[in-house]
Amino acid sequence: MAVKLTSTSIWSQDLNNLLPFYRDVLGMPVRMESPRYVQLGGPADPPLALGSHSDVHGKATDPARHIVALETNDIHAEYARLKAKGVEFIEEPVDGGPVIFASFKDPEDNILQLIQFK
Repeated sequence: MAVKLTSTSIWSQDLNNLLPFYRDVLGMPVRMESPRYVQLGGPADPPLALGSHSDVHGKATDPARHIVALETNDIHAEYARLKAKGVEFIEEPVDGGPVIFASFKDPEDNILQLIQFK
Protein backbone atom coordinates (compact mmCIF):
# COMPACT_ATOMS: atom_id res chain seq x y z
CA MET A 1 0.00 0.00 0.00
CA ALA A 2 1.35 3.44 -0.92
CA VAL A 3 1.02 6.41 1.42
CA LYS A 4 0.82 10.11 0.64
CA LEU A 5 0.73 13.32 2.61
CA THR A 6 -2.81 14.32 3.61
CA SER A 7 -2.05 17.31 5.84
CA THR A 8 0.49 18.82 8.19
CA SER A 9 -0.46 20.20 11.61
CA ILE A 10 1.11 22.80 13.85
CA TRP A 11 -0.30 22.73 17.36
CA SER A 12 -0.38 25.69 19.73
CA GLN A 13 -1.50 26.57 23.21
CA ASP A 14 -3.68 29.23 21.53
CA LEU A 15 -4.71 28.89 17.89
CA ASN A 16 -5.38 32.63 17.74
CA ASN A 17 -1.70 33.30 18.38
CA LEU A 18 -0.80 31.61 15.05
CA LEU A 19 -3.82 32.09 12.79
CA PRO A 20 -3.31 35.82 11.98
CA PHE A 21 0.29 35.13 10.92
CA TYR A 22 -0.57 32.29 8.55
CA ARG A 23 -3.78 33.85 7.22
CA ASP A 24 -2.93 37.57 7.12
CA VAL A 25 0.88 37.78 6.86
CA LEU A 26 1.58 34.69 4.73
CA GLY A 27 -1.73 35.08 2.91
CA MET A 28 -2.83 31.45 3.13
CA PRO A 29 -6.56 31.01 2.45
CA VAL A 30 -8.72 29.46 5.19
CA ARG A 31 -10.36 26.25 3.95
CA MET A 32 -12.13 25.21 7.12
CA GLU A 33 -12.38 26.86 10.53
CA SER A 34 -13.70 25.89 13.95
CA PRO A 35 -12.94 27.45 17.35
CA ARG A 36 -9.84 25.26 17.99
CA TYR A 37 -8.83 24.02 14.52
CA VAL A 38 -8.23 25.61 11.11
CA GLN A 39 -7.12 24.23 7.76
CA LEU A 40 -5.29 26.54 5.36
CA GLY A 41 -4.28 26.24 1.73
CA GLY A 42 -5.60 25.97 -1.79
CA PRO A 43 -8.29 23.43 -2.68
CA ALA A 44 -5.91 21.13 -4.60
CA ASP A 45 -3.09 21.21 -2.00
CA PRO A 46 -2.66 19.19 1.20
CA PRO A 47 -3.81 21.54 3.96
CA LEU A 48 -1.69 23.07 6.66
CA ALA A 49 -3.69 22.68 9.86
CA LEU A 50 -3.35 24.87 12.95
CA GLY A 51 -4.96 23.93 16.21
CA SER A 52 -5.07 24.45 19.96
CA HIS A 53 -3.88 21.45 21.95
CA SER A 54 -4.01 20.98 25.72
CA ASP A 55 -0.53 19.41 25.80
CA VAL A 56 1.19 22.32 24.02
CA HIS A 57 2.43 25.21 26.18
CA GLY A 58 4.29 28.32 25.02
CA LYS A 59 6.72 28.62 22.13
CA ALA A 60 8.38 25.69 20.38
CA THR A 61 11.29 24.37 22.46
CA ASP A 62 12.84 22.47 19.52
CA PRO A 63 11.68 24.49 16.50
CA ALA A 64 14.01 22.77 14.02
CA ARG A 65 12.54 19.32 14.64
CA HIS A 66 9.81 19.83 12.03
CA ILE A 67 10.09 22.37 9.24
CA VAL A 68 7.12 23.23 7.04
CA ALA A 69 8.02 24.21 3.47
CA LEU A 70 5.84 26.61 1.50
CA GLU A 71 6.38 26.78 -2.25
CA THR A 72 6.56 30.10 -4.11
CA ASN A 73 7.31 30.95 -7.73
CA ASP A 74 9.27 34.12 -6.82
CA ILE A 75 11.21 33.60 -3.60
CA HIS A 76 13.01 36.94 -3.73
CA ALA A 77 9.75 38.91 -4.03
CA GLU A 78 8.09 36.84 -1.30
CA TYR A 79 11.14 37.23 0.95
CA ALA A 80 11.01 41.03 0.50
CA ARG A 81 7.23 41.13 1.10
CA LEU A 82 7.42 39.11 4.32
CA LYS A 83 10.54 40.92 5.56
CA ALA A 84 8.67 44.23 5.12
CA LYS A 85 5.86 42.82 7.30
CA GLY A 86 8.35 42.13 10.09
CA VAL A 87 8.75 38.37 9.59
CA GLU A 88 11.92 37.12 11.33
CA PHE A 89 14.10 35.32 8.79
CA ILE A 90 16.90 33.12 10.08
CA GLU A 91 18.27 32.47 6.59
CA GLU A 92 18.06 34.67 3.51
CA PRO A 93 17.36 33.01 0.13
CA VAL A 94 20.06 30.39 -0.51
CA ASP A 95 20.78 28.39 -3.66
CA GLY A 96 20.31 24.77 -2.66
CA GLY A 97 20.91 23.10 -6.01
CA PRO A 98 17.50 22.25 -7.49
CA VAL A 99 15.77 24.71 -5.13
CA ILE A 100 16.24 28.13 -3.59
CA PHE A 101 15.09 28.33 0.02
CA ALA A 102 14.81 30.84 2.86
CA SER A 103 14.02 29.99 6.49
CA PHE A 104 11.90 32.03 8.89
CA LYS A 105 9.96 31.78 12.17
CA ASP A 106 6.29 32.03 13.01
CA PRO A 107 5.10 33.80 16.22
CA GLU A 108 5.79 30.66 18.29
CA ASP A 109 9.29 30.12 16.84
CA ASN A 110 8.32 27.20 14.58
CA ILE A 111 10.63 27.21 11.57
CA LEU A 112 9.18 27.44 8.08
CA GLN A 113 10.86 27.62 4.69
CA LEU A 114 10.02 29.32 1.46
CA ILE A 115 11.04 27.09 -1.42
CA GLN A 116 11.27 27.88 -5.11
CA PHE A 117 11.98 25.03 -7.51
CA LYS A 118 14.31 25.99 -10.34
